[in-house]
Amino acid sequence: MSRPPYFMGIDGGTGSVRVAIFDKEGNNLGSHVSEYGTNYPRSGWAEQDPDEWWSALKEAVPKAIKAAGVDPKEIKAITADATTSTVVLLDKDKRPVRPAILWMDVRAADQAQRIYNTKHKMIKYYMSGVPAESLIPKCLWIKENEPENWEKAEIVFEYTDWLHWKLSGNINANISVSSFRWFYDEPQGGWQRDFYETIGLGDIMDKFPLQVLHLGEIQGYVSAEAAKELGLAEGTIVGQGPLDAVASMIGVNVVEPGGMALIGGSSTPLFGLSAKEIHAEGIAGAYPNCVLPGTSLVEGGQVSTGSIKTWFRNKFMPAEWEKEAKDRGVSVYQEIDEKAAEIPIGSEGLVLLDYFQGNRTPYADSLARGVLWGLSLIHEPAHIARVINEGVAYGAEHCFRAMEKAGYKVEKISACGGIVQSPVWMQIHADVTGLPIYTTKETQAAACLGDAVIAAVAAGEYSSIPEAAAYMVKMDKVYQPNMDNHEQYKFFVEKYIETWPRIRDLVHDTVKHISK
Repeated sequence: MSRPPYFMGIDGGTGSVRVAIFDKEGNNLGSHVSEYGTNYPRSGWAEQDPDEWWSALKEAVPKAIKAAGVDPKEIKAITADATTSTVVLLDKDKRPVRPAILWMDVRAADQAQRIYNTKHKMIKYYMSGVPAESLIPKCLWIKENEPENWEKAEIVFEYTDWLHWKLSGNINANISVSSFRWFYDEPQGGWQRDFYETIGLGDIMDKFPLQVLHLGEIQGYVSAEAAKELGLAEGTIVGQGPLDAVASMIGVNVVEPGGMALIGGSSTPLFGLSAKEIHAEGIAGAYPNCVLPGTSLVEGGQVSTGSIKTWFRNKFMPAEWEKEAKDRGVSVYQEIDEKAAEIPIGSEGLVLLDYFQGNRTPYADSLARGVLWGLSLIHEPAHIARVINEGVAYGAEHCFRAMEKAGYKVEKISACGGIVQSPVWMQIHADVTGLPIYTTKETQAAACLGDAVIAAVAAGEYSSIPEAAAYMVKMDKVYQPNMDNHEQYKFFVEKYIETWPRIRDLVHDTVKHISK
């Protein structure tokens, strides 16, 4: 039976906020998910209302506490994470100046390209291209296109920081987000003023929060107002949390160099820790002290992964598949995977590029789009289901090869997120990469568990994040690669990698044409 103290993790996701409560051993005692909406004003734009975040949180926190059956006074500490590069501007009255610009918003592609073209030394983090989704290009877009809103903004920060502010009343930045997407370089003294001045954002220095806290530091304490609205105990410790993918990384115990967190949802961040700071084309980072002091975060990532499977289900899946799934009492995605599993390796000549909403690494190309080639009259929906699984796995392998070329060799993979609900997809990833893939008992709330690990450190229950993770994260399954399949996949991975350089100009021209 679980005993206090308890720790709460809050994960602000793309479409919902998840709240979960854990004990000191990492057991999930109860959770709740509350949804909110996204507005798409124009193609490539995505915005959310922070007031909706708060409404969802006011529903999720009490229901998670009720589900866990704990006394709020026994929750010793809380930590939150959220989508990164989701930009929030507050005015002098601490009200949002405009809707938050969501991470997936790429309206700032031109600004990102101009920042990259400066070739300032800080571009070391993005040697293949500055991502349009980052906070800095988005802020430059606001300054250039909404100068009145930029003038009103007194605070510039992100969803993660907003959550901690709403909990405690304290405004600060965190090392995880700041080093990851704000060009904050702690070993070189932090903010690099000449960089922001070079790109035309020198005044952002006056809008950043004054403090940048490390993970596990005490950010503050639950305020009386937050306690009343959320059903928490006033004075509960608020531990400084990270960006969402780092929370998941900690939640699958990737806290040592050599490991790799594969966080498979709508998109797939690929995060590893390096003992040294490395910079190279084909990867992003490495970001110093982003997770743990003395280490650097190596980033790879795929913008569209699970979202492609959802696209297939919603737009092209035969209606009879859904009926079959219902009749059998299984998930429609299980039905899709079972159909895909009947198709041989290589999908009988199909190759799919997973660049449906651009490429994060190794190309950092916001104009990239998905490609499917090799079609013939033999192909049917099951082939498309199979090649989606394979194409996403090829994309991950391409990222891992870029990391190895840069000096970071992936030794084992730990996975979490919706992807682990698909044994077929997990095995394809293992076979394509030739590496074992480990999953934990906490698959869907891995980010919340990572938050709880951090909260336990902030509360003094453990001395460090690695120590807490060792006790609180429990491994479950391992997918061992079939090396015969791995050999067969090598040909198709090479064809995948060869495709984009040959077709890039055609896709770019077309995307630009239809965007006029």
